Amino acid sequence: MPQTVSTMGYRVYSSSLDEINLETSQASLINTISPNSYGISTKDVSFREALKNSDYLVLDGVYFALSSIILQRKNIRKNQGPDVFFHFMQKANEKHGKVFFLGAAPKTLDKIKERAARDFPNISVETYSPPYKNDFSADDTNKMIEAVNAFNPDVLFVGMTCPKQEKWAYQNKTKLNTKLICCIGAVFDWYAGNQKEIHPLWWKLRLAWLKRTIDRPEILKRYPNIGIFFLHLLFAIIGIKKYKYGRF
Repeated sequence: MPQTVSTMGYRVYSSSLDEINLETSQASLINTISPNSYGISTKDVSFREALKNSDYLVLDGVYFALSSIILQRKNIRKNQGPDVFFHFMQKANEKHGKVFFLGAAPKTLDKIKERAARDFPNISVETYSPPYKNDFSADDTNKMIEAVNAFNPDVLFVGMTCPKQEKWAYQNKTKLNTKLICCIGAVFDWYAGNQKEIHPLWWKLRLAWLKRTIDRPEILKRYPNIGIFFLHLLFAIIGIKKYKYGRF
C-alpha cells in the first residue's frame, strides 16, 4: 500500500512512483513540495489549498524531508520533478501513449517535442503555450482546457512556474480529460536544453540547490521563502505552538 509521511502540515507521498494509480475515473494530480514552496504557501491561501489537496504530493529536493527526519524520525522517498517526468514518459512510451505539455514559450515546446521524438519514439506529443501573465482570464483558461481535451492525453505535464501551475491545475483538474496531471515547472527548460542539466554528482552530494543557484543567481530571490521553512522547523523543534504549520 502506498506510504505517506505527514510533516509540517503536509502529507507527502513516500512510495515508488509505480504505485500511483492511473486507472481512476478522473485525473490524479501530482504536485511537489520544497522549502521554497512551503514558504510561499504560508502567504498564499489558494496555493496552500492546492498543495494540501494534491492526490500525490511528492518531495522536490531533499531539504523538506529534514522536517520529517527531525520531527517524525522518518525519511521521505525522493520523487523529484525530473524523477516524475522520466518515470511517466517511460511508462507512456511503453504503452504507446499520449503526452501533453502545457506551458513555456513556443520555441521551448518545439525543443521538447524534438527531443521527446528521439528519446521516446512511441509517444504522441502535443503542446500548448499559454499567454505569459500572472493571472489567466476565463478565455485563456478555456483555450488551455480545450487544447488539452482535444488531444485527450494520458499524461499532462504543466510547466508555468510555482505557484501558478499548481493553483491552475488544482482549480481545473476536474475539467481536464487526462489520467494524470504533473506540475513539474523547471523540467520544461531542463529537458528543452534551455538550462544545462545538473550533473548527477551534484544530486548524489545533495548539493543540486547550490549548483542551481550558481547557474541561476535569480534563484536567490527564493531564499526568504526558504528561510520561513527553516524558521518554522526551528519553532517545531523547540515546541512553540503559537502557529499552525503553513501559516501563523
